[in-house]
Amino acid sequence: MSAEIKIYNPTKLGPPMGQYHHVTRVKANEFLFLAGMLPGDANGEIIGDGDFDAQATQIFANISAALKSADANWSNVVQFTTYLVHSQDIPKFMAFRKREFPKMFPDGKYPPNTLLMVDRLVQEPFLLEVQTVAAL
Repeated sequence: MSAEIKIYNPTKLGPPMGQYHHVTRVKANEFLFLAGMLPGDANGEIIGDGDFDAQATQIFANISAALKSADANWSNVVQFTTYLVHSQDIPKFMAFRKREFPKMFPDGKYPPNTLLMVDRLVQEPFLLEVQTVAAL
């Protein structure tokens, strides 16, 4: 049995305030919980020091690689949690999602995302981190 995933917005909640939906309902055999992904490459090198877009690109490439390792893809994602260090980067994050999410989620069913501001991440150069949950 493959996961049955329904991503939607209840009318009583109004429209989301970004590229996400309010609810994901899942019937699945298995869940995949990905650690918060950071902008490091396969050699452990930090990608995009000081460059938000380069870091976001690397992070979502890392998420894609982690999904593929479990024979999953973007259609299996049921939730994101995003951590930003600077509130000034919120517009950059929204622009990244607006540009990239239609490629990742061509059906327009963007998973719920909680966006949190934090003082810092594990290393000073990191500007964002994204944690992912997928259903298999």
